[in-house]
Amino acid sequence: MIQLAACLSALGVGLGAFGAHGLADLLESTGRTDTFEIAVKYQFYHAFALLGCALLARQYPAQNDWKRAALLFIIGIFIFSGSLYVLSLTGVTWVGAITPLGGVAFIVGWGWMIRGASKIIV
Repeated sequence: MIQLAACLSALGVGLGAFGAHGLADLLESTGRTDTFEIAVKYQFYHAFALLGCALLARQYPAQNDWKRAALLFIIGIFIFSGSLYVLSLTGVTWVGAITPLGGVAFIVGWGWMIRGASKIIV
């Protein structure tokens, strides 16, 4: 989990830099710069959340809440950020219809984090 969080974070840095420099003209011409930036931001936020899940899973290994949250964050990154990357780079607008599913995965993942935290707070 820690390695995956690090990989997704490194990928976020690379995509952010590539979007800002290598893809700037394309994203500007299609009006999708903001969309691409949102994809990168949410990838980062949830890669860090994944790292938090990994650390909590090590500290509290008997709880599966952290693993469930982590899985949902991973799914959310691929669906939410992934669909926005595709939309930004290809202009295929129907893929935007699945973006909210990734958002729901993020929300449910945070719910599992809340559930896990409620078990350890005294």
